[in-house]
Amino acid sequence: MTLIFATHNPNKVKEIQALLPSHIQLKSLFDIGYKEEIEEYGSTIEANAKIKVEAIVEKYNFPCFADDTGLEVEALDGEPGVKSARYAGEDKSDKANKRKLLKNLEQFKDRSARFKTVIYYKNQGVEHQFTGICEGEITKEESGNGGFGYDPIFKPKGYSQTFAEMHSAQKNKISHRSLAFQQLIEFLNI
Repeated sequence: MTLIFATHNPNKVKEIQALLPSHIQLKSLFDIGYKEEIEEYGSTIEANAKIKVEAIVEKYNFPCFADDTGLEVEALDGEPGVKSARYAGEDKSDKANKRKLLKNLEQFKDRSARFKTVIYYKNQGVEHQFTGICEGEITKEESGNGGFGYDPIFKPKGYSQTFAEMHSAQKNKISHRSLAFQQLIEFLNI
């Protein structure tokens, strides 16, 4: 079985291929010659994951899945949410996004937040959605050198370290992305 992962990120593809059964061959958008960027115009994380899959299935008619992730902060009514990657502007600057989030949270005591990953899967009219959530809080300052994005300011519930301070193996056991992908893998193994 060939399965398309609607991403241009080869590291994501390699990471997920290692988790899949050997009879499933995973291909990225680059592998199938799809070089253009898929516009994520949805108003929710769920919608953006579906948009990516629909674009590929319509053109190639292969089994396909895509993921989308957002950070939802309670005190900010769920911001940055679907706009997490572009919170501080269209240039997708991790540094600017973190700076804006910390500034917007200065006046709040409640710093609870959650990372949410949604995976959307479609094959011959069969559609499934898988959601992984990691509850936690936004720290007052950055800590750690690992990970990417908001990892240096996100501390998962029950832990004293930010995602950026954790070893990748530890983070991968509890992360939103890992939880969603485990659900997809269990589904594909059926």
